[in-house]
Parts: sequence; structure tokens; C-alpha cells
Amino acid sequence: MVNEAWEGDVLATAEKVLNLSKSDQTEVHCVRGRSFLTRFANSEIHQNTAERDMTITVRCVIRKRVGVASTNRTDEVSLEEVISRAIAFAERQPENHSFVSLPGPGQYREAATFFRETDEFTPEDRADAVNVIIKKARKAGLVASGSFSTASYEVATVNSLGVRASGKTSLASLVTVIMGDGGSGYADRLSRNVADIDVEAAGDEAVNRCLLSRGAKAIEPGEYDVILDTYAVADMIGMLSYMGFGALAFQEGRSFMTGNLGKQITGENITIWDDGLSEPGLATRFDYEGVPKSRVDLITGGVARGVVYDSYTAGIEGRESTGHAVSPSFAVGPYATNLFMESGTSSLGEMIDSMGRGIFVTRFHYTNPVHPVKTIFTGMTRDGTFLIENGKIARPLKNLRFTQGILEALSRVELISRERRLHDMMGGGAYVPRIKVKGFNFTGVTEY
Repeated sequence: MVNEAWEGDVLATAEKVLNLSKSDQTEVHCVRGRSFLTRFANSEIHQNTAERDMTITVRCVIRKRVGVASTNRTDEVSLEEVISRAIAFAERQPENHSFVSLPGPGQYREAATFFRETDEFTPEDRADAVNVIIKKARKAGLVASGSFSTASYEVATVNSLGVRASGKTSLASLVTVIMGDGGSGYADRLSRNVADIDVEAAGDEAVNRCLLSRGAKAIEPGEYDVILDTYAVADMIGMLSYMGFGALAFQEGRSFMTGNLGKQITGENITIWDDGLSEPGLATRFDYEGVPKSRVDLITGGVARGVVYDSYTAGIEGRESTGHAVSPSFAVGPYATNLFMESGTSSLGEMIDSMGRGIFVTRFHYTNPVHPVKTIFTGMTRDGTFLIENGKIARPLKNLRFTQGILEALSRVELISRERRLHDMMGGGAYVPRIKVKGFNFTGVTEY
């Protein structure tokens, strides 16, 4: 529905909805977005989409009862209705005695969250970029597929305690898989600024990885030393965030951090933190509740240091939120969305040279948690798995299934690369290096 909400200020729209509420406390989160996607398969563009939407989410508090409702309709009747539904849901909830209050106002720092280059990137621009990859694949006798997306969002969060947060964000993402003659190669690039997306490098990387992976042979499952490329490391660190970097899991005893703060949980060469304001991650000035983002040191020198909080979990402990609230629909509680892992001093060549016999893993696929407290997860390798012998890539391998404790692996990291890359990880981004691990448990082999 096109009306003044599309043309006006998002903050003003959120405040308009807030003024309709008569509950004890009210929060309104409003996001208006435009997203664009170009998909390609069989070395041809086959889909272009453009979407715009506006979602308004209302949280109403009546004593210690909380109700949430949302709508993407912005006419007067719908705005009044979403408030009424949130109040009705709250009235039907049992009292939550752990709930203290919605957050109050804070001071916001500047961060590079929005880039006009991304906002103004056209379908023709995306097609030109995709064509670069397609040409590289065709030249090598291979087939390209993937997607290139750009998006821009205006976000506002207001509440009845004085929170007034608003801003713009942008995002650009390129993903490609190159296939042919039984091989496959993968590359992705992610940034808030589309100008940072190096299409040439991504295309070369995926093509070269595909060519190297042809003629793969099986290897017996077992424990092998591994070099994990940045894609695999980002997946693994993202899984840690999902399993237990949040305060809700910590307080409920479901987190590997529970009872371990101040204790050594990985090797001394591992440092991981979340900082919503830092680049080249996916910077964000405030969280879903409008609380300013703050840095949280999660693991420092292998020692567990802290977890991230939203206003609810912070209230339980009588402390301040760290600015890590996410949408109520994401039921994991507060979540670390802009993760960083400290780099090391090694090049990829040096890491390979140092390995007598082991496996290079490009990325993981279909990863799932098995035991969050023990940080055990499982999945498969994908798009470039190679045997290393005597410091050289010996041959491509068929994909392997693994089941491994993440903290256990991070306790056996021998080398860390200088280079780091930003990759998507469940609900956010992770800026991570490659790592060489002494012993990684592979439990099965695939037919491809």
C-alpha cells in the first residue's frame, strides 16, 4: 500500500504509532526497506526481483505481561489494530516476574552503516557484475550460478520511556558457485558498501577452486589436521554465537559460557569479540530495542570474558544492556551479530607448507548444533576439499561429514592467518581469519 508512510519519515511513523498506545509501556520498531536481487544459473541471468516493504512491530507491557504484534500495513485502521492486538496479547499472557522494564534512552555514536553507492546500484550494474563471473566460467568451460543482492533500510525504534533511535543501513552480497566436470568452487563477498565487492577476485577464486576440485577421490573418515578457510571459520564462529554467546542461554544454563567466565576455554591464541560499531564488519548503531551498541569481549586470549545482553536479560542481573536485542521472532534472546576474530601472522602458503598430511576445507554446508554446552556441531564440507601432503595440495577429495566440538578445535589452533574476510553468519557478519587445527573429526564420506 502506497501512502504517506512510504514518503514520510520512518521515525515520525513510529512515533505516530506510539502515541496510539495506552499500555503501561510501549515500544515501536519500524523498518522500511528496498531490496533487489539478480539470480543466475547455467551461466545465464534468470531472475531479477525488486521488493519494498515496511514492517511495524509493537511491544506493549501491562504490568509484567508483554504482548507483541506486527503489521506491514500502514493505513490508520491497521496502525490502531496492531496496537490493539499487542495489548490483547499482553492481557492474555501470564505475568513474567523476570521482566523489569523496557530500556531508557541512550547516546548514539556514529558508524558507517549506509552507503549511497549501494542504495543507487542498478539492475544493470548487478547484471554487469554477474556477467564478469559468467565470462570467467565460460572461458574455463565451466558453469556459473549464484546471486547478487543489494538492499537499503530505514530503521526507527521508539518507546514510551524516551528512546528515539533512527538511521539508515545498506547491504550488498555476492554469492557464486562454479561447477563443471565434477568439480565445484565457491566464493562470496559481503559489505555495506557495494564498492567493496571485488567481483573479479570472487570470480577467479570460485573458478580456480572448481578447476582444482575436479577428479575428487574419497578418503577414509577419521581425525585429520585441517586448514579451515575463512568461510568455514565464519560458519563455526557463528555457530558459537548461536549456541551460547547470548545472555539468555547463559542464564538458563544452556551455554558453554555458563560457569566458565574467567576460565580458559580455548587456546591462548584465540580472541573473539563483538563490536556493532566496527568496520569492516556489518556496523549498526543500535539494536532492535534502540539501545546503543557497545563492544563485548567474548573470548580473550582463550579466556571466557562475557556474553551479550538485551534489556530483559540485563534486568535479570541488574545490569545495563549491551545493545544486542534482536527481533522477538528470533527466540534465542540477545545475539552477537558483528563478530571479529583476531588475526595471526601466517600466510595461506605458510600454513599449507607447515602441514605434513591433512585436509584443506573451503567451507561447511548444512551445519547444525548437536550439543550446545559442549559446542559440538555437525555438517559437511563443500565446494573445495583437498588433501595436503608434504606441504602441498596433493589432490581433491570427495566431501566429508564431520562432528566436532568447536571449543575443542579452537584449543588446538596451531596457526592463524594474517588475512581476514567478512562473511555472512546466522543473522549477522563475522570478520575472521583462516586457521590451522591439529585434529578435526571427520565421521563419514559422501559420493560427491
